[in-house]
Amino acid sequence: MFITRECDYAIRVVRALADAEKKSVNVICEEEHVPVYFAYKILKKLEKAKIVSAIRGAVGGYQLAKDIKKITLYDIVSSVDAELFLNACLKEGFDCPRNPNETCCKVHVELDRIQNALMTMLKEKTMDQLC
Repeated sequence: MFITRECDYAIRVVRALADAEKKSVNVICEEEHVPVYFAYKILKKLEKAKIVSAIRGAVGGYQLAKDIKKITLYDIVSSVDAELFLNACLKEGFDCPRNPNETCCKVHVELDRIQNALMTMLKEKTMDQLC
């Protein structure tokens, strides 16, 4: 599946932080109906991608580390799911049992075209346009 539940939750987490306010995990989860056990994992990935920043301590929480106008859907999705492929055959080095001579079948060519179009659209849409 291309857009996983984790990707969906990650988009919701960023949407919860779109107002540029610092929020606790519980507030984010409550606002966006994200399970807490998913939220911590997602927030770590978003922090690693420099999309959110964590404020440690008793009055800590999370806030956006980037301007909401500069965060694309692609940024979010690729930060939580490193392998964005419609089909395994699109991965580099995939050894297709149907095409051992390394030529691409028509299905592969079409899926590649669709994936490229989808990646382009994800890169064009910023979160401020969706919030």
